[in-house]
Amino acid sequence: MARINLLPWREERRERRRRHFLLGVAAAAALALAAVLVGDRIIGRAIDRQLARNNHVGAQIALLDQRIAKIGELKLHREQLLERMKIIQDLQGNRSTRARVFDQLARSLPDGVYFTDVRMSGQTLSIVGAAESNHRVSDLMRNLDASDWFDTPSLTEVKAAGADNADQMNVFQLTVHQTRPSMEEVGQ
Repeated sequence: MARINLLPWREERRERRRRHFLLGVAAAAALALAAVLVGDRIIGRAIDRQLARNNHVGAQIALLDQRIAKIGELKLHREQLLERMKIIQDLQGNRSTRARVFDQLARSLPDGVYFTDVRMSGQTLSIVGAAESNHRVSDLMRNLDASDWFDTPSLTEVKAAGADNADQMNVFQLTVHQTRPSMEEVGQ
């Protein structure tokens, strides 16, 4: 038998298979590397887009925070204006009230009585005056109690002020609360 050497053929085939295997591994590695790079690019772009969105949302939040602060300032300013308007309306409404109070004081004053001091603290009037007799002071208190503008007159003090009997005057102090009559009573 002739001797045929099959080794070089097998070695060539082995070498070829090894090259094909290495080429396959290199191609797979290159494809894997390309896939990783493409994936990295895609993920990087997605992160950049999300960061841009986050920055936009943050800017809008800061803008809205400024608007909210301004709205708070405007609400405070509105409350101050409403408070001022209420004060002005109260003053406008009370302007005629003061005149009516003095008018009612004059109407309630009987003959022989005069006031020396009238002070108002809140809704309470303190009146100091002189009268010819205690009966006149009683008339004044009845007149004040009958008025729609006054309530609960209270006599604090009555004393005689004259030395001789002819000119003897009674000095008195009383307090009375101012009330506000209903609109029907004011019209009468």
